[in-house]
Order: sequence, then structure tokens, then C-alpha cells
Amino acid sequence: MITFVTGNLFSSHAQVLTNTVNCVGVMGKGVALEFKTRYPELFADYQARCASDAVRVGQPYLWEDDKVQVLNFPTKQHWRHPSQLDWIEAGLKYLANHYTDLGIHSLAMPPLGCGNGGLSWSEVKPLIIKYLGDIPDLEVYVYESLAKATQPDRDSQSVKEAPDTNPGTAARSALGISPA
Repeated sequence: MITFVTGNLFSSHAQVLTNTVNCVGVMGKGVALEFKTRYPELFADYQARCASDAVRVGQPYLWEDDKVQVLNFPTKQHWRHPSQLDWIEAGLKYLANHYTDLGIHSLAMPPLGCGNGGLSWSEVKPLIIKYLGDIPDLEVYVYESLAKATQPDRDSQSVKEAPDTNPGTAARSALGISPA
């Protein structure tokens, strides 16, 4: 089941939060920067994995500590280059085939590759629906338009249903930056 929501990804009550990453170990903008700031241990692990060439597009991986579970979802090879739709699709296929192996029951995600990755939500949204929409034992919350990351964290705000919105500026919005 997929629910499209608006709000702060970090306030989600989903079991797992999704972080969009590149494969070179940089979390310098958007949602990834917020994950880096909130979870320094996540960033250290991610950098080590990138240094050993273990982070690859098409292969999201789960990181967890005693407070949070994060699915690092590679949407681009290098932070300087745009995301590619086939990389998003490959990652979604992988997730659909491995979510039970990863122990994921509910997942919150931003519009994959649509912020700093430059992809169109009108192309990414149907892929999310195609690969994750018919999985009965997986709850997916897609934050189409992310609110400022300064809102309360996951323990103090519930997920609300929202109308379909344009997420092209989701990553910038998450950090409170006006659209370009």
C-alpha cells in the first residue's frame, strides 16, 4: 500500500526512513545533508562503504542503530551528475525483491531523484507505484512535498493524507530553501 503525504519525512512513524544518496560518499545537499546532520554514524558508515565500492545504484541498503533504520537509496553515481530514471527503477526493483530479507514492513521516502537529482516526479511516481504499490505487507509513505526539516521529529507528529503536489523542489523545501 502506498500513501502519498506531505510534511516532514523525519516525523514519519514508518519503521524505515529513506535517504537518497550518491555512490561517492558525499551528503552535501538536500535530504542527504539532513540525514548526515541528524545521524553522523550513518554518514561514517556510508563513507566507508563508498570507499570500498560497496554503494551502487540499483542496490539500496539498510543501516540501523538503536534509534532509527535508514534505507540508503543510491539515485546517482556522483553528486555532481543528475540521477537517471533507470537507476531509480533498478533500485525499486531491488527493494521490491528484497524488502522481506531486509525486514522492512513500513517505509517513508522522498521523491526519489527529483530534488537535486533533477528527475521529473511525473516519471518517478509511476515507477514507485509499479514496483511498490501492489505489495500487501509493505506500507509505503511517499513525501511528495517535504515540509521544512525543522518541524518536530518522528515521535511528535503523525502522517497526514495530502493532495498530489509537485515534488520537484522537495529537497530544497526540506531545508527551507525557496525554489529556484
